[in-house]
Amino acid sequence: MLFTIVVFVSLASLDNAAIALIPSMVLPIRQALDTSETALGLMTALSILVTAISAAGWGYWGDRSDRKRLLLVGTLIWATGALASALAQTFWHLLAAQLVTAVGLGSIASVGFAVISDFVSPRRRGLAMSFWGLSQGVGGLVGGLVASQLGADDFRVPLVALAAAGLLAGGLYLFAFDAPRGYKQPELARMAEQGVAYDYRIDRDQLPELITKRTNVWLVLQGLTAQVAYGSLIWVPLLYQEKIIAEGYGVATATRAGGLLAAIFQIGALFSILAGHIGDKAQLRTKRGRAIVSAIGITGAIPFFLGFFYVPLRGLDVTEGASSATLIPEVLREVATNPWVALAFGLSILALALTSADSPNWFALISDVNLPEHRGTVFGLGNLANGIGRSAGNGMTAALASGIERALPPPMNWAVGLTVFQVFFLPTGWMYWKAAATSPGDIDATRRELSRRGEALAAPAED
Repeated sequence: MLFTIVVFVSLASLDNAAIALIPSMVLPIRQALDTSETALGLMTALSILVTAISAAGWGYWGDRSDRKRLLLVGTLIWATGALASALAQTFWHLLAAQLVTAVGLGSIASVGFAVISDFVSPRRRGLAMSFWGLSQGVGGLVGGLVASQLGADDFRVPLVALAAAGLLAGGLYLFAFDAPRGYKQPELARMAEQGVAYDYRIDRDQLPELITKRTNVWLVLQGLTAQVAYGSLIWVPLLYQEKIIAEGYGVATATRAGGLLAAIFQIGALFSILAGHIGDKAQLRTKRGRAIVSAIGITGAIPFFLGFFYVPLRGLDVTEGASSATLIPEVLREVATNPWVALAFGLSILALALTSADSPNWFALISDVNLPEHRGTVFGLGNLANGIGRSAGNGMTAALASGIERALPPPMNWAVGLTVFQVFFLPTGWMYWKAAATSPGDIDATRRELSRRGEALAAPAED
């Protein structure tokens, strides 16, 4: 079982690594394909949107059919798209290949979530889902880091590496354990001990009930606003690359050093493990616990993000034109000795530590309030809302930053662009408070239905 979880975590990491590649290589791609930052921003936004739309379809079919087969097909699709992206000679070729990649990535998001939720009991769901969410954050970090270092001179290299990693992970999944639906649900334990399968599958007629379930409404809608803010944060590597250029460094050095800083600044996401554990503890005290933890974390992060955007990198001292091997210790030294870089690091830790409460508790709440055969579909719907918000935040930030560039030259245009979209965390926090009011009733209803089904399915075996 541990092998299976490791494979799933790897797939989730690669999912977000794929999304992070292009924004971390904007400067070299712009030069190689003779395109603009705005065009690449819109391409990234469209890719995120296509991933989200496809995730809704993948999630529904995953709740109806063989999830392992769907995951293998999806992995093959996105790895092929990544390889085709590496062969792109024009912007339009790259766009088409990235959209193919996006279609495949949708399977990892929704079908993978449904499978991993069956491995975890409700009592530890927040902690376990923190690793699932953390794997995605680590994937974004590694993707941005690999792209900024290997792609500074040739953007194709990271894309080939990603495709190879995806095919390897897909091959390992052939040997993974295929968990049955409801595998760790305590209400179905007696039934499972008797070897009786939980054979419920989603039906189209059940969709209206899922869409109108009160907690599902708030969990899905919060993604529209939250992901506008999160989507804008994809441009943080470029913001810091522009800050380094403003200090007099060249594009290649700025790409590498800025990518390294952006990766270091994401260390705060490791607090998601603690946030998931806190969510579990809060949920044992009250069924409102997870939603309250998320509401407090996501709204409390706003002032720290704003400070992080505007910290200058004065006195930055790295070697112009150096390789990654030289820049890594130099950048780490700057974090420890340069007060401006240290301040940026501290603010990023606080901001990401607080927002890390969101992901694991959102995952856990979807599992808590929905039946096993509904989780992939609801996650797919949530991911669709997330994708719409994230693509909007991503695209609008790039468009706004480009639009004000004459009045506010880089990096200030990117700092202002990022600032505008952090306001969307406020309605997100409000919707989590609404979910805190509705989730206890929906959790109880789900548990009652699972208990009824478990008893009904186990009874014939006892006779």
